[in-house]
Amino acid sequence: MCNGLANYKKYLNIMKNTLIIAEAGVNHNGDLSLAHKLIDTAVEIGADIIKFQTFNASLLATKEAKKADYQKNNIFFEESQREMLKKLELSLTDHKELIKHCNEVKIEFLSTAFDLESVNLLKKLELKRIKIPSGEINNLPYLRAISTFQKPLILSTGMANLDEIELAINELNKKSKKNITILHCSSEYPADLNSVNLKAMETIKKTFNLEVGYSDHTSGIEVAIAAAALGARVIEKHLTLDRDLDGPDHKASIDPIAFKEMVKGIRNIDIALGDGIKNPSLKELENRRVVRKSIVASTKINKGELFSLSNITVKRPGTGISPMEWDSIIGKKSNYDFDIDELIRW
Repeated sequence: MCNGLANYKKYLNIMKNTLIIAEAGVNHNGDLSLAHKLIDTAVEIGADIIKFQTFNASLLATKEAKKADYQKNNIFFEESQREMLKKLELSLTDHKELIKHCNEVKIEFLSTAFDLESVNLLKKLELKRIKIPSGEINNLPYLRAISTFQKPLILSTGMANLDEIELAINELNKKSKKNITILHCSSEYPADLNSVNLKAMETIKKTFNLEVGYSDHTSGIEVAIAAAALGARVIEKHLTLDRDLDGPDHKASIDPIAFKEMVKGIRNIDIALGDGIKNPSLKELENRRVVRKSIVASTKINKGELFSLSNITVKRPGTGISPMEWDSIIGKKSNYDFDIDELIRW
């Protein structure tokens, strides 16, 4: 038991605060100045990471690929998915400029690659970690390319079941054991509360014995905060400067005011979760002296008189002999005279 407790304490000591990712994604709308504003905003609202998306539209989608319903609802003109994505591409030069900005304002730059060319691009940029999007969890060539990275991996699991997650993890670990965090996710934009199934995050953790997190597509902030309380080590949430902007993801994003409130809630949860060791806080130790009780005289007691049920009782404050010592006091001879309500002492 002692060894187990020691190991558990060691585990708690290495746990980090929840990592909060502001998912800028394609909410820059292809405008680099807007991308820079998103970086500055992510810093202001307290995010740890800002994440973009890296893709070559021609390698990502066929000419015939249709837009998802949520994309059709949020873009008010006719075009194919590839045409839409083409306008949202970031070049290598764009990436380097955004990374430079992130380094200057001290926030981590992250991007998600959606094709093999983009995987290689991100590899050259030497990012701190790699994020695998939900749509690539069953893309074997993609997973094999990612497996060559010796960096921490974040794996989103929207639309996947446990078997698919296992296959992906096995492939990622084939060349070497990876540091993988698995994000539970509902790939709806926005996600309905009935589809969130937040307890699945706990199932994932128990099944794979890996750190877990949550990629949140709900309209509010309460689910993300709840995920942090349930043990999510990473929270990802889409950030937009304006939910009314034209673009595929703005409606499934939250604005800076809401995002800042979410960050505040998660940070408070981090503090409230504590270290898991059950001990009274410093304030509780102060209060314990007031609200706990001690053994006191219920009548006048003369020196030499035996303590009995008729001359002692239990009352506040808790600064004297603990009532847990009751049995050892009864029948013992008093060494002092005591007035009514006086704390018993030896």
